[in-house]
Amino acid sequence: MLVKTYSSTVFGINATTITIEVNLGQGINFFLVGLPDSAVKESHQRIKAAFKNNNFNFPGKEITVNMAPADIRKEGSTFDLPIALGILAVSEQVSLLKLAEYVVIGELSLDGNLNPMKGILPIALQAKTEGFKGIVLPSGNSQEAAVVEGIEVIAADNLKQVIDFFNGDLEIAPIKVNISEEFQRKVDELEVDFKDVKGQMNIKRAFEIAAAGGHNVILIGPPGAGKSMLAKRLSTILPPMSIEEALETTKIHSVAGKIKMEKGLVTQRPFRKPHHTISDVALVGGGSYPQPGEISLAHNGVLFLDELPEYKRTVLEVMRQPLEDRCVTISRAKFSVDYPASFMLVAAMNPCPCGYHNHPDKECVCGPGVVQRYLNKISGPLLDRIDLHVEVTPVSYDELTNGVPSEGSKDIRIRVQKARLLQRERYAEKSGVHCNAQMSRNELDAHCRIDESGNAILKTAMDRLGLSARAYDRIIKVARTIADLDHSESIEVRHLAEAIQYRTLDKEGWAG
Repeated sequence: MLVKTYSSTVFGINATTITIEVNLGQGINFFLVGLPDSAVKESHQRIKAAFKNNNFNFPGKEITVNMAPADIRKEGSTFDLPIALGILAVSEQVSLLKLAEYVVIGELSLDGNLNPMKGILPIALQAKTEGFKGIVLPSGNSQEAAVVEGIEVIAADNLKQVIDFFNGDLEIAPIKVNISEEFQRKVDELEVDFKDVKGQMNIKRAFEIAAAGGHNVILIGPPGAGKSMLAKRLSTILPPMSIEEALETTKIHSVAGKIKMEKGLVTQRPFRKPHHTISDVALVGGGSYPQPGEISLAHNGVLFLDELPEYKRTVLEVMRQPLEDRCVTISRAKFSVDYPASFMLVAAMNPCPCGYHNHPDKECVCGPGVVQRYLNKISGPLLDRIDLHVEVTPVSYDELTNGVPSEGSKDIRIRVQKARLLQRERYAEKSGVHCNAQMSRNELDAHCRIDESGNAILKTAMDRLGLSARAYDRIIKVARTIADLDHSESIEVRHLAEAIQYRTLDKEGWAG
């Protein structure tokens, strides 16, 4: 006798439906085929123990389990429940009537309880795409799967509930979540706010420009000047995520196992802050069983690298390609996996090892050439991908104690959204370009025309301030964003003048 159940496995951030074929024959052997890894093979012992502890019979015959397609490697304990159901169905302990209508996933404990899994959202989306009626899964994953509309989400706590559901002895109401209501309720919840920041008006302005144009930023300043505090608040002034962006971001976090049980949908833009000891694989993704790295977990949000020169050079260099392509490809001998990585990079660093170079009050104790060697830890090609270089100065006592309320994130976000709307309309017909930071040379020529007075100030900046040639395009992109915030059709001299000041590290003599 042959029975089929259906499960799913995640490859990259997408799922593939797996057919579990269970055949009962003569003998007493157990065969599990279809390229399973060790965790899948160990399901035999977990299933036997779960059957015994819940008074179900494990057939004393030859059982062959095939997982098709057989050329895709099956990983993890996701397949415990569908294999168990197949064995019970082929031995006539479970009804076959509804088995073909549902995708089943879940890890079995020895007592028959179901443990939560990762990668549920892409599995639910794939089940809906392929026309399944619903998905049966552990209760701990129900909120995550329920954000997919148009498919039944049947949540169970243990094996017996699942069996009773398929036998018709137990009615389990599908889990329902109003995704639009849930999204709107949480989208404006802010854990931090720019109103907490005293002073630093020039830095807030730089962050507003960065958020409006999607520009990468590097902050240079002494310890305690507020670099980290400011960086943590950048995501609060970015435009709220659309439902499509939220689903895409949630898929990545689901695959990485970062979704909390009570939260089904990621509604806030991610803010990731990896430690400077991180490896290149942990940053961009990969491993024996490829997983998304920090740059993919920051997709549609912010990646903050504090103390930038302390990161290993190889770690920083592997970011160069994802910063340009906004995705990362993990290649292995037999396959490759693509992870999206469209993020805003915010970096922070001290100006020198002691931290007080160019400080208004404290004297730098670094020797000759030390400051330049410290800055040289960051390669030119990486700096070339950072649009705004912002020098952060310490906040004065008067600014800390004057009691003047600071502008909040919601007010800044309104201006950012208006600028982004202009850019969305401008690049509506251009695939892959959504904001000014993503402009190519063709878009620069089409949308960033500079008049004679503008060209004159650019030439003066290049000559007198010692700006590098690579800074030219970056200045124009930033000026275009400043013009958008100013609701100006053309780039004016004042827009260019403000953009030029955000190239601190390109200025000759800045490092001494």
